[in-house]
Amino acid sequence: MTDLPVLGAALSINGFKVHRELMLARPRDLELQDFISADLLNGNWQESVDTALKLLDGHEGRRGIHGPFWGFTLDAMDPEVRSIVKKRLLQGLDVCERLGGTHMVVHSPFSTWDYNNLDNYDRGRERKIELCQETMGPAVKRAEDIGCELVIENIEDKDPNDRLRLAQSFGSTAVKVSIDTGHAHYAHGSTGAPPVDYYVKAAGDMLAHVHLQDADGYADRHWALGEGTINWPSVFEALSKIGSKPRLIIELRDHNGVPESIAKMAALGLAQ
Repeated sequence: MTDLPVLGAALSINGFKVHRELMLARPRDLELQDFISADLLNGNWQESVDTALKLLDGHEGRRGIHGPFWGFTLDAMDPEVRSIVKKRLLQGLDVCERLGGTHMVVHSPFSTWDYNNLDNYDRGRERKIELCQETMGPAVKRAEDIGCELVIENIEDKDPNDRLRLAQSFGSTAVKVSIDTGHAHYAHGSTGAPPVDYYVKAAGDMLAHVHLQDADGYADRHWALGEGTINWPSVFEALSKIGSKPRLIIELRDHNGVPESIAKMAALGLAQ
């Protein structure tokens, strides 16, 4: 049992308060999700972080945040929009620094449309990466300075290698890959993408973070693990073969399903 990976969770500050005993029982990695809000980032986010830090006394896992994403993409072509995106990413990293966070999730810009159309344009793929580099450049430098990793999470990604190539293009230890198992399963079931374990294999040691959620291959369900149709033994087998020790973060719509999810993976002998 002790050699099995320890599962963490994505929670709000209030959710961590509810599940604090579970999160402190083992060195479970934590992702706080309050800071996706532009209203909070433009307001008194310091008070929210200070509240979290008090609750985190005794917490031994790694910690980080889900970065802002509402209303924008990393490859925005409009320079004025890019300026807002740059601001939001830097605000998120300010939170990470104060929190002692070592990761911030950002959303992949690759869409299902891109899969069919990027190669329809001269330098379509190159231009997309250039726009992301322009947008993320200041945040990458800031992340390097504070010892934080920007982890790029698949959203609509049909080809798991697109996101990998984007992360590698920065040539920085501060840019890594994230996998959301439910998003990958949606893409597999609804758009013909590979199964979830293939996403893990494609990422390899660039994989620094995983959102664990179950789904049905049709929609982004965020069900408790075991409630959908993801083949969890194949996912954990693939994870066992990479050396990067990614944060394994249960991300559910209903936080009350976190203990159940851990128990189900433990019963299968996959995690603790």
